[in-house]
Amino acid sequence: MEQILIVDDNPAIVDALTLLLELADYQCLSALSPEQALNQLEHNEVALVIQDMNFSSDTTSGEEGKALFYQLRQRQPDLPVILLTAWTEVSMAVELVKAGAADYLGKPWDDDKLLTSVANLMALSQSRQALKHQRYRQQALRDQLEQHQLCGTIFASTQMEQLIHTAIQVAKSDLPVMITGPNGAGKEKIAEIIHANSSLNHHPFIKVNVGALPADLMEAELFGAEVGAYTGATKTRIGRFEAADGGTLFLDELGTLPLSGQVKLLRVLQSGEFERLGSSQTRKVCVRVLSATNADLTQAMADGEFREDLYYRLNVIPLELPPLAERSDDILPLARHFLTTTGALLTAQAEQALLSHSWPGNVRELENTMARATLLSGGDNIEPKHLALPQAKAPCSNPPHPPCTEKTTSTQLPNREPSKLEIIQALSNQQGIIARAAKSLGLSRQALYRRMEKLGIER
Repeated sequence: MEQILIVDDNPAIVDALTLLLELADYQCLSALSPEQALNQLEHNEVALVIQDMNFSSDTTSGEEGKALFYQLRQRQPDLPVILLTAWTEVSMAVELVKAGAADYLGKPWDDDKLLTSVANLMALSQSRQALKHQRYRQQALRDQLEQHQLCGTIFASTQMEQLIHTAIQVAKSDLPVMITGPNGAGKEKIAEIIHANSSLNHHPFIKVNVGALPADLMEAELFGAEVGAYTGATKTRIGRFEAADGGTLFLDELGTLPLSGQVKLLRVLQSGEFERLGSSQTRKVCVRVLSATNADLTQAMADGEFREDLYYRLNVIPLELPPLAERSDDILPLARHFLTTTGALLTAQAEQALLSHSWPGNVRELENTMARATLLSGGDNIEPKHLALPQAKAPCSNPPHPPCTEKTTSTQLPNREPSKLEIIQALSNQQGIIARAAKSLGLSRQALYRRMEKLGIER
């Protein structure tokens, strides 16, 4: 336990201070000379020092106490020290307080004032120790993480450290993992980390964006199809489950899977068995399934849109990825990472603008913002104007009748087929967030994915 070290050549003063502090529930150590004080500091945990300024009977200059104070500071720079003396010199007091002395009190001391100073300094010392231990644990965790495959993940926040640590732990098992979190937050990267640190890391890692699969071809995409199984099937098609055999299959945007697809998925998860479309031959695979969704599957189950048995089959190990706004320590490291190949630098004002933004599009929005800023700055230092972040909207000040509404910046096109240019513009306006772009175009996400695939538009 941390203790208070009392240093005074007068045993009576040491006893008086010890009694006063022990009555206030503090534990004390004592020393009658500077040499004893340094020895006590070396062999004990000391949270606070109360020291005299003179240790020789014929000395009143305070030089001995000054020398001891600097020796204490040299050994433990953060150790709080209260100086006591019957011979107070203002110039020396000012010098030592500037050098870091916590307080400078004269003898005889005021008990209440001394106890108040001690209480404040002990609380500060405990806070510093707690922070020190926290930083030590964080560094130990970071060192441990760096011994594993992190797949190029950039992070500085404790939330991401803990999440990645958990992901590495669960990677050792073969149980299904469900990663939840908003669009663009990095769920796919967490899936990559799990696979890379698993015993299957030398086997296939197949990614499937379920939301991008056409409903009429979903079964063929997941389980494969024989020649002639559907119009245009001119050769045998290997499904994603078959391609992932022996490895890991990552199902992204799981919440968009229709009920018919959920039934087929549940069967292969339970037994490992499936048939290609157009075939009666049952095939068997061994695949670890990782899934990700930004949807509220609990509500989807309540609404009858997602099967409970499938949910509990996939959600054996849940991992929740927080949005970028809740892990602000990651914003600047990520922004600088996205600028690595450009040579551009962020000004202090631009960094503040990045930290002030709410990032509804998460890491994907940040990446797009840095690409845009690089283009607008011409590769020079990036200023806030180059980021082109929206300003915070002022609240509507008119009476509440009729209610205030915001104007949309996107073109609503529910009654006609959007062109390739209009789709690209909608994606740009919504920072690449599919759900928002689809809504602005009057389409479902699946419909937008199909048009993107048809027109050759990449995300």
